[in-house]
Amino acid sequence: MRHIISINEVSTEEIDDILDRASAIEEGAYDPDLLNGKILANLFFEPSTRTQMSFVSAMFRLGGKVINLGSIEASSIAKGETLADTIRVVSGYADAIVLRHPKEGAARLASEFSDVPVINAGDGAGQHPSQTLLDLFTIRQSFPLNGINVGFLGDLRYGRTAHSLATALSRYGVIIHTITPPGLELPPSLTHDLLDTGTKIVVHEHLEDIIADLDVLYVTRIQRERFPDPGAYASVASGYRVTPEMLADVSDRFILMHPLPRVDEIDPQVDSMPCARYFEQARNGVPIRMAMLQKVLV
Repeated sequence: MRHIISINEVSTEEIDDILDRASAIEEGAYDPDLLNGKILANLFFEPSTRTQMSFVSAMFRLGGKVINLGSIEASSIAKGETLADTIRVVSGYADAIVLRHPKEGAARLASEFSDVPVINAGDGAGQHPSQTLLDLFTIRQSFPLNGINVGFLGDLRYGRTAHSLATALSRYGVIIHTITPPGLELPPSLTHDLLDTGTKIVVHEHLEDIIADLDVLYVTRIQRERFPDPGAYASVASGYRVTPEMLADVSDRFILMHPLPRVDEIDPQVDSMPCARYFEQARNGVPIRMAMLQKVLV
């Protein structure tokens, strides 16, 4: 039985295999009845559009079925049941579980009590490995992963998608550039881990200082709820908003990514620019999650 809880536990060879599988799936090379008779349990205790729906789509496209639980309020956890007991019960109903939970470490806990594979769909400020894999897939569609310059803009303290992606990219000899508001820098523990791999991290105050040298810019939402004063949020967020003018000097191969949902951090006028890949990035969730389901259920 194979759980996918953290990108750290997925080897580089396995990452490349999942990306290769997703490429083949995109070309139509998959069995639409592969998971016939299998059931996936989607347990989402936080709001989700893309992750939840793309796992459903992925399972359906492979011939399987899905049972959904959409909120803590709709579950017996609202009555005081522990997550461990919920997982014990649900693992008797399904062949695999996809779990999103607000508490970091919840997916790890679930894997300890589940009789079936658990896929972490995001646990608090922890990791989001399926998002990481589709992010890597999106980058690889444009150029090889090795040795590229990747910028991270926005909230890197709480942004689990940025944490997972930076960790995965450290295996490919990339240079990481960070542009963040004060107080929202990469967590020191993650910075230490990245530096231990030999990854070079360059901190910038302004995006304009580095944009022309980047191959990829990964934008994350600055979370309004982290700012008790709305005025303080508006002041900070406006300084980390991507506009067409800011992209005037990017290289021909530059791509702009965002895990979505977007709020104010990318001007909608950017959407029609050739470098904008965030909607394609979201679509890539289906072939990647099909490849992941193949990995854990076959």
